[in-house]
Amino acid sequence: MSAQMSMANSEQRTDVTAMLAVALTVVGWASAFPAIRAGLAAFGPLELGALRFAIAAVPAAIFLAIKRPALPKLNELWRFGVGGAIFVALYTAMLNIGETTVSAGAAAFIINVSPIFTAIMAMFLLGERFPVLAWFGTFVSFAGIGVIAMGEGNGLTFNTGALLILGSALCSSVNTIVQKPLFSRHHPLTVAAWNMVLGALCLAPFFPESLVQASHADKAGLTAVIYLGLIPSFISYAAWATALSRLPAARASNYLYLVSPVATVIGFAWLGEVPTTLGIIGGVLALGGVIIVNMKR
Repeated sequence: MSAQMSMANSEQRTDVTAMLAVALTVVGWASAFPAIRAGLAAFGPLELGALRFAIAAVPAAIFLAIKRPALPKLNELWRFGVGGAIFVALYTAMLNIGETTVSAGAAAFIINVSPIFTAIMAMFLLGERFPVLAWFGTFVSFAGIGVIAMGEGNGLTFNTGALLILGSALCSSVNTIVQKPLFSRHHPLTVAAWNMVLGALCLAPFFPESLVQASHADKAGLTAVIYLGLIPSFISYAAWATALSRLPAARASNYLYLVSPVATVIGFAWLGEVPTTLGIIGGVLALGGVIIVNMKR
């Protein structure tokens, strides 16, 4: 009986930690959308990404220097490389360039293909089960994101920018599957810290020009890039690694459907963007879909 109670308490603590990590991820990444829009007014898309992750890499490198975690094995190096090159550098470059021509609502709809990519790959590559009820919840959430996009009034136009954002969604899904096995040996904060450092190194060629642009940027632009480096990058990437280490990949990714409705709320508070009726309905659908997925553990 004592052992069973201990196990139940351990699972409860795990759930609380996982949910806190999910909340930090959703809020942080949702706030990145208005912050990116503010930052692109002062920086080029690649320069914004380079400075953002240069800022995030500083505390990440300090963390690695203090903790001195176990170095990756030779067969794990490519998984860490994917985190830096694909999940940080390529994802950021494609998303920033895409957002220069695609509206926020349409961008959120396109990038929310990621949980579907992840669920499919998790079934075939990680052996995870995703029951019919979970697929129904995924459809409800995805439909909700589509309603939010319709509420933007600009529709969905699959130009080059839209394709780039679709590519960034694929980057996120690939990384989720590739790095999931790392958490059996490495602490999630270690994985996240290496992602920050390696990603910053990949974006380093654009760093000198980002400093030139920073010298001419206004206060709003500088505030946006510093915020991007600390909250959506350093903190939220660490939170996502923690969530992914404690939840199945498909289930963890399903929570990302909440990013778009939360971004709508933050956009209203930060930029004064008033959500439309369709935006509110879409947010409710997105939230409802996540609840459905988590009804059956």
